[in-house]
Amino acid sequence: MYGDKTIIEGLNLRIPAGKIVVFVGPSGCGKTTTLKMINRLIEPTSGVILLNGQDVLKQDKVEVRRSIGYVIQQIGLFPHMTIAENIALVPRLSNRKAGIDIAKTDRMLRMVGLDPDTYRDRYPSELSGGQQQRIGVARALMSDPPIILMDEPFSALDPITREQLQDELIRLNEDVHKTIVFVTHDMDEALKIADEIVIMQAGKVVQQGSPEQILRHPANPFVREFLGEKRLTPHLSLVVDDVMLKQPVKIDPRKGLAEAIQVMQNRKVTGIIVTDKNDNYLGVVDTTDIYAKYSEESLSIGDVMRKNAVTVLSGSALLEAIPLVQQAPFGFVPVIDAQERLKGLLTRGSLVDVLAKPYLEEVKSE
Repeated sequence: MYGDKTIIEGLNLRIPAGKIVVFVGPSGCGKTTTLKMINRLIEPTSGVILLNGQDVLKQDKVEVRRSIGYVIQQIGLFPHMTIAENIALVPRLSNRKAGIDIAKTDRMLRMVGLDPDTYRDRYPSELSGGQQQRIGVARALMSDPPIILMDEPFSALDPITREQLQDELIRLNEDVHKTIVFVTHDMDEALKIADEIVIMQAGKVVQQGSPEQILRHPANPFVREFLGEKRLTPHLSLVVDDVMLKQPVKIDPRKGLAEAIQVMQNRKVTGIIVTDKNDNYLGVVDTTDIYAKYSEESLSIGDVMRKNAVTVLSGSALLEAIPLVQQAPFGFVPVIDAQERLKGLLTRGSLVDVLAKPYLEEVKSE
C-alpha cells in the first residue's frame, strides 16, 4: 500500500524454478512493484515472500538483494570502473575483497557472447547499448544467484538489438537454468521468451499460464484485448499472398519426362508447376504422373500434366484456402492472378507459421 491506496491486492502465485516467468500488462498494473517486492526494494505491507521455502521478509534486506541478480533498463554500470570491475562488483562487496576473479569474469563475458580480451578492460562509455545490457546480465550472473529479476531491460534498445538479446536470454537460460522474473509491457516479447506468462491488471493477476495456454484460452475480455485478435486468430487477417512461396519450382510443358525427374531431384520436390514462357499457369505434374508414362519417350510434360488441379486466386483470404491445401493430393495449391499467371505456391509447410491449428482442429471436429 501507498498511504491508504492498495497497489497490489491479493497476489498469490508460484514461480517455478529454472524458468523464465514474464510479468506483462499495461502501465501502472503493478508489474514493477511486484518485482521490487521480491528483493525488498519495496516492502510489502502484508503477506510472505518465500525463496526456497524461506521468508525473505525475515532476512537481512542487503543480503537478500546481494543473493538476487537484478537487471534494469538503465543498466546502472559505474562509468569510472572497467567492465571487469563492474561485473565483479557484487562478489567483491560480499566478500570484501579488492581483487577480481578474472577467470570467472571472463567466463561471464563469454556466456553473454562477448570476447573477454576485447571487452574486459573497456569502460561502459565505449560500449553500445546492447553491449552494456549484456554486461548487466553478466553482472547479475556473477554471484550465481538462484533468481534474476529483469525490469524491462531491453525496452530502450533498437528492434534488431532487442531481438538478438531476447534470443541470447533464451539460449543462456538453457545453459544456466536460473529462475528469471522478467517485466515487460510488450506482449510479443513475453510470448517469445516466456516459459510462463503472468498477466496483470490493476494490481491483480488475471491469468497465469504458458504462452500456448494463454493464446488458446484467454481468461477474460481484458486478456483477449491485450493479446489482440491478430495473435489469437492470425489467419483471419491474412491473404494467401502473405504466406505463399513466391518462387516455386516451374517447368516448361515441352520438357521431357527424364528432364522433369532431374529437376525434381535437384530441387528436392515431388511436384512441379507447369507454365509457359510468360508465366501463364498450365497445370501441375508430380512423380506419379511421370512414372506412369515414363517408358513412353516421345511424351513431354504437357502430355502428362494435370490441367484440372485446384488453384486459388491471388488476394483470397487464407482462411478459405487452408482446407484446399489440406485436401490437395500433392500437398500444395498454385496461386494465380485473374489472368491465370502464376503468382506463387501455397503449401502445407507455408501454413505452419500462421497458427492455423485452432481452425484445423475445428474442421476435424465437424
